[in-house]
Amino acid sequence: MQIIPMRELKNTVEIERRCAEENGPVFVTKNGYGRLVVMDIDYYERTMQEMEEAKLILEGLDDVEAGRTVDGPTAMAELREKYGL
Repeated sequence: MQIIPMRELKNTVEIERRCAEENGPVFVTKNGYGRLVVMDIDYYERTMQEMEEAKLILEGLDDVEAGRTVDGPTAMAELREKYGL
C-alpha cells in the first residue's frame, strides 16, 4: 500500500508508475489525513467486477433463504414444457 502527500499529485508520470507497480490503490493524504485514492484502470475494473459478483452471490443466497429456488430437474422440466423441447 502506497501513501503519498497531495503535493506529489503534480508528478503524474510518477503517480502512474506507482499505481502500475503497486497493482492496487495509492492513497493520497492532505494534512496527514486520507483524502483521495488513485488507482490503475485495470485494478479499478477488476475491483468493480468482484463487487458485482459478490452482490450477485448475496442475492442468490437471499433467494435460497427465501425459498425462491427450484431443483435442477424441476427447472429443466419447466423449461421443456414452456418451450416445447
